Amino acid sequence: MTAPLLSVEGVSVELPTPRGALRAVDNVDLALAPGRTLGIVGESGCGKTMLSRAILQLLPKRARLGGRVMFAGRDLTNLPAEALRRLRGPELAVVFQDPMTSLNPVLTIGTQIIETLQAHLGMDAAAAATRGVELLAAVGIPAPAQRLRQYPHQLSGGMRQRVAIAIALSCEPKLLIADEPTTALDVTVQAQILDLLAREQQRRHMAMILITHDLGVVAGRTDEVAVMYAGRIVERAPTSRLFAGMRMPYTEALLAAIPKLDSPPHTPLPAIAGRPPDPTRPLAGCSFAPRCRYADGRCRAAKPPLGDPERAGTLYACWHPLGLSESASA
Repeated sequence: MTAPLLSVEGVSVELPTPRGALRAVDNVDLALAPGRTLGIVGESGCGKTMLSRAILQLLPKRARLGGRVMFAGRDLTNLPAEALRRLRGPELAVVFQDPMTSLNPVLTIGTQIIETLQAHLGMDAAAAATRGVELLAAVGIPAPAQRLRQYPHQLSGGMRQRVAIAIALSCEPKLLIADEPTTALDVTVQAQILDLLAREQQRRHMAMILITHDLGVVAGRTDEVAVMYAGRIVERAPTSRLFAGMRMPYTEALLAAIPKLDSPPHTPLPAIAGRPPDPTRPLAGCSFAPRCRYADGRCRAAKPPLGDPERAGTLYACWHPLGLSESASA
């Protein structure tokens, strides 16, 4: 079996707040092999981005990190700042949600790409500029030489996101983290960006983590899906197996919230009732119990562990998993 490129082991992230410690990520375990794609799905505020920041070691200064992040045989939690800086780019790269904030608005596109290539690969300015044109062309930007002289505000949202992807791919990383890369884009451009990421991931045999709130985005584009809720992984399975038989009621609710093309006009979208729990006030039982139509006293009293009781490769944290009889889930 292929050794994992990335191994997240018992990672927790706590942030100090006036109301007390906020547990943004709660004891998460994940593994990702070279060349594979993992989707991380959940509502806003569930901990997806904070988990990605823990992997990148880009947490807020006052955050407290627990557990280990192993990448290519190295424990990132113990690496000095300079070693981490050299690692980001050539081996570990990220595409953020909003390219208007991740790109520097006062520097040209060319300057931002060239500086990246010079800092990490030691290229001279001429070679870096030539490579910059090639990278912009590879991500589908027309007239790439002209775009090098433009500023981010002169490009559309989709074009800016393509530039961000080009910069992330410029040093041929082993792992790319794409954090909500299509949220601010229209549907047509979303599909183009997702297709671009999938094509480049396959061409470079690069591992990828695709973070999104939309189960529809990960369907057919990932090898495995991890569903997060209230800082925890509540379900994890190979993508085809998850959609064939999801076990977690929260996953079912997320899928039901996706608009259907064959629905009549003005059909109300099913929403998940209630609100996510307050992360500074952890519940004794299942975090989803206050919003779950299957919850009972056991769900409110004890937190279900993440496990694989069926021994079928599907992990879930639920006392009453979907599709199983009560006896099988007890």
